[in-house]
Amino acid sequence: MVSLYPELDEGALVQVVQALRTGDTSKLAPARAAEVAETRETATFLDGVKVPVGEGVELDAALWLHNGEGPHPLIVMPSPWAKQGWTVYTVQAMRFARSGYHVLAYTTRGFGESGGEVEVAGEKDIADGIKALDHLISQAGGPDSVGKIGFLGDSYGSGISQLVAAEDPRVHAVVALSTWGDLGEAFYENGTRHVASVRTLLGAAATARLSARTQKAFDDVLANENVEETLEWAAERSPYHRVDKLNERRVPVLFAQAWHETLFPGNQTLKMFNALSGPKRLLWSIGDHSGPEMTGMVGLPNRIWHEAHRWFDRHLREVNGDEAAAAAFDSESGAEDQIVSEIMWGRALESRATWHAATGNPERFYLTGPSEGAKDGGLLDKPTNGWHTTFATGTDTPATVADRIIFTGYAELAGLPKAYLTGKIDRAAAGVWTSAPLPSRHQLRGVPRLRLTVAPSAPDTTFVAYLFDVNALGVARIITHAPYTLLGGTPKTPATVDIALQVTGYDVKAGHRLMLVVDSVDPFYDEPNGAPGTITITSPDEDPSYLEIPLS
Repeated sequence: MVSLYPELDEGALVQVVQALRTGDTSKLAPARAAEVAETRETATFLDGVKVPVGEGVELDAALWLHNGEGPHPLIVMPSPWAKQGWTVYTVQAMRFARSGYHVLAYTTRGFGESGGEVEVAGEKDIADGIKALDHLISQAGGPDSVGKIGFLGDSYGSGISQLVAAEDPRVHAVVALSTWGDLGEAFYENGTRHVASVRTLLGAAATARLSARTQKAFDDVLANENVEETLEWAAERSPYHRVDKLNERRVPVLFAQAWHETLFPGNQTLKMFNALSGPKRLLWSIGDHSGPEMTGMVGLPNRIWHEAHRWFDRHLREVNGDEAAAAAFDSESGAEDQIVSEIMWGRALESRATWHAATGNPERFYLTGPSEGAKDGGLLDKPTNGWHTTFATGTDTPATVADRIIFTGYAELAGLPKAYLTGKIDRAAAGVWTSAPLPSRHQLRGVPRLRLTVAPSAPDTTFVAYLFDVNALGVARIITHAPYTLLGGTPKTPATVDIALQVTGYDVKAGHRLMLVVDSVDPFYDEPNGAPGTITITSPDEDPSYLEIPLS
């Protein structure tokens, strides 16, 4: 059994639920006991709620109904991809309830105590979210007794929340944490299968009940079969393909994403963010999937959950036309800005009005061939053409995305990013290009881009490009990366490709070097190279190869 929430204390959450139910807080820490007692005074808690959604299927849910005079705004919280179901939201649901919201958190179909089968945010999941909202409205006294409505989800629940908001005009605002915009791009980035993420999702759903169609989609990704069919399946489950419906009503959406997200890479969420025309905000953080918001789930201070509460306070509360009170935002803190980024590795927060304002100006580093007696090529400010670098395929190198999905991100959160010993990268199995020591700090903000002319020896070839920050001792930290797959090419015939590396917010210290590594194997991705061969990278006079980084 794999967990997407390895640091979540399930036992502690169960104790909180039991205390909410019975009033016995003796097993809780004093602060949590006080929180439970206050919640019981201000709201009615009901667990074991069964939400009928049709065809004999019921969803396991919990309700927090505020006791004060209404109408009250509503929040519906579909569960993550986790066996714990709705309980992961217990602490935050209590806090929403105490501040005046009616809340319903439910376990998505196929997981935990809910009926049905896992459809991966399919039409049945959208219908379930609508039925869950209907149930909350009925329990809160009917349509005339409630205020505005929000949907909030982490991970799996975040995609469902966006999709429900697109289809149900009653939804006024969304919070989507560790989310996806384009599921097809998450599964097939630059034509490359994310096999490790699919295996992780299957492992995390080991106790769930997958529908036959869901199982087929995952099996097809792993087997590299029926790609177009799977992409159509994924499109139906992608908020990006319903963004026009969200824009018609200008639904406010708050996103939170990690820079080194391995399940739903940042570029596809950024694409969704940029496609929205209504109020929107995007919080970038150090770490991997769901890690940055984890401390909030267990009740510790957490800026992402703090922003989620403020987002709903701003867009769901109605305080007699008092816009300042309704907003409850502190403009001096940059809360009106669309982009807030936690920069690697100093952890400073940068707030910018728009994504355009947050993105640096492009600066090109041209790839060059190795100088005499050297193994690595260079990254220079002017092109030097007429060279080529050839490396063998089929052998992994120490250049990898991460040691483990999720877990490497938790180490980053603890201030322990993975260290790469660049001297151990076998130059026979990788192309390596290194800059001179940087004369000043370089602030990378945005999407680095790579243009390469490659000539593989096989018609189908996958390679992975990594961008590293290297100190004077040759120890590196990963800035960003991207895979790329060429299919159906003519062997040893040059082809020029443009690759968007994953979005980043990273400061490279003065005196450090940038290092670009390209190799052919990474455990995170597929391996269509087949028998060992070669990849040659060159730089034609008319179209030089270069790395373009956005510098602030």
